[in-house]
Amino acid sequence: MTTSASDWIAGARPRTLWTSITPVAVGSASAAALGMFAVDAALLALVVALSLQIASNYANDYSDGVRGTDVDRIGPDRLVATGKATPSAVRGAAVVSFIVGAFAGLFLVVMVGAYWLLAVGALAIAAAWTYTGSSRPYGYAGWGEVSVFVFFGPVATLGTMYVQAGEITWWSAFASAGVGLYAVAMLMVNNIRDLDTDTASGKLTLAVKLGSHRVRQLFAAVVMLPVLCAIIVSFAHPWALMACVVALPSLYFAIAVRVDGAMQEKAGAPPATLKTVFAGLSSVGLLYGLLLALGIWI
Repeated sequence: MTTSASDWIAGARPRTLWTSITPVAVGSASAAALGMFAVDAALLALVVALSLQIASNYANDYSDGVRGTDVDRIGPDRLVATGKATPSAVRGAAVVSFIVGAFAGLFLVVMVGAYWLLAVGALAIAAAWTYTGSSRPYGYAGWGEVSVFVFFGPVATLGTMYVQAGEITWWSAFASAGVGLYAVAMLMVNNIRDLDTDTASGKLTLAVKLGSHRVRQLFAAVVMLPVLCAIIVSFAHPWALMACVVALPSLYFAIAVRVDGAMQEKAGAPPATLKTVFAGLSSVGLLYGLLLALGIWI
């Protein structure tokens, strides 16, 4: 079986990779605000973040594919489920990506001398694989959003800051929560979109557990809280308020997802609105992270 380069790129899910870029940007800006920015450490942190996310995407593709839970999904096609790549090839791509991230992380740890971060890296790799890849995947038990928030928020952001500045601050903690919440929002859109098929396949995601109405209410809160985080950060770095330009788009997404749910409940309408929300949320999440980073740096 021949898998094209475009198939592999699509399998890495490039539209979601901003969730690795923004925490590194905010963490690096936080270090710069303390006069401790280090370009080599920042670049290595970016390699680690991107490699582990790509590895996780391939690992999820492999695990869901061999379980047969991706056959009737609504979202973009997966490599294994569509037969575009063999399970062993996709698993191999995940392993290679994990290795790249692990070596970059090891080099970074040795460079800064913070060897306790090896444990954090090991936890990140374990979390990426066991999301769907263990005998009891926690992603099928409704814990995916918690993991995404922790690793794409505080761990990635504060870890990036620490390897450069050697410390973290109270305002950087709130900044990390803001970027983590947008990553959670992305996952929630996916799970809301796949709610019916996940229910049929036995995937007990948070959306399945809460149901359509309650999970959409939670989504509305999740996409608005980053604005509050930016406001809190602005007490230390006033220019962080620039990130609040996402307030109106976030409000639109909250309303759109709620209205889309009402339409489905009344008429069984397909979740077409969610496709627009997913694309828009990617742009807004990236813009939020970059503006927050710029505001902190200024």
